[in-house]
Amino acid sequence: MVAEEIKFVVVGHHSRTGHAQSLAALLDAHLLIDDGSHGANWNHRRALEWAAEQTCRVVVTEDDALPVDLFYTPVSNWLKRFPDSLISFYLGTGRPPQYQMQIAERLIGADKARADFITLPRLIHGVCYSVPPQHINRVLSRWDNSKAADYAVGDAYGGEVIYPCYSLVDHADGEPVERHPDSAPRTERRRAWRLHV
Repeated sequence: MVAEEIKFVVVGHHSRTGHAQSLAALLDAHLLIDDGSHGANWNHRRALEWAAEQTCRVVVTEDDALPVDLFYTPVSNWLKRFPDSLISFYLGTGRPPQYQMQIAERLIGADKARADFITLPRLIHGVCYSVPPQHINRVLSRWDNSKAADYAVGDAYGGEVIYPCYSLVDHADGEPVERHPDSAPRTERRRAWRLHV
């Protein structure tokens, strides 16, 4: 697969511009910084609007994603394998808590079946994902500005989401910059369940 067939876009918050710039340089990515605290929903929508203008598959990555070594090769392999699916390259612990038991059960099931991915009915993380190009305009047309960014993407997509059992990015798990509607502190450890090596 030639390098032109995947593009990356990094969505960043102005308080983490340095990290976002480093990640964008690492991935040779388009960078979208939220300078006005518009919120993750707004910036992820901008990322998908940019993706809709590209002629290839685009991977959206948040500024606190930590890609594994040689990230590009496994990403391109997954995208080739599932050209018509929304893929999340991060499957995290802690948040959202209501999905953690289901994730654990599905990982156990995948291990028994020797499967290398699980599916969930919605996108539960915005850390690193890719919407198939042929579905981006539909996602944008069904977008809900009131939802958290990950739910806005996944619910507008409206189908099963592929999660590799071994995430291709980890999560820096710093202080959240987003104010969540429930105002509850995010104290759970937010790291990948398993990391690709």
